Amino acid sequence: MDETPVQRGKQWLEGLMQLVGLPAEVDVDTSKLDAEGSYWLTIGDRSMTAEQTQSLLGKDGIVLDAIQYLANTTLNLGQSETSQTAYTIELAGYRVRRQAELQAMADQAADRVRETGQDYEMKSLSAAERRQVHTYLKSFGDLETESRGREPDRRLVVKLAVRESTQ
Repeated sequence: MDETPVQRGKQWLEGLMQLVGLPAEVDVDTSKLDAEGSYWLTIGDRSMTAEQTQSLLGKDGIVLDAIQYLANTTLNLGQSETSQTAYTIELAGYRVRRQAELQAMADQAADRVRETGQDYEMKSLSAAERRQVHTYLKSFGDLETESRGREPDRRLVVKLAVRESTQ
């Protein structure tokens, strides 16, 4: 596996941390790829204050999401589509906790759709979170998902899968 993109991601994120004046190391676990094939870059928060960590997370992870967006956009500029690498930026276990929350929310939505037979809209998810839920619910053969609306009011809809009838 070519680690050059991963090392570029690590160096870019360490440089960003230096530019904003935060004392943070970046760890890379090349064996940890998420379901979408994204490499995880973890910002070490051992030498940061709680306030510094919170400022990097932002309300509901919005700053961390912005850093992740910048990393993915900047690091993939000029790369062919096959050479592009996806990065997930982690800090203080936020992504792991949020992933568990998203799975629980998706499970609740799935149960509700199965019970009522009606579509269920999941609101207030970022584009990356919608992608995670789409990916997670793909394994449920009786359900399907789609995104509706336009940013900033785009929603993920969970619904019963349409069964094609044989005639």
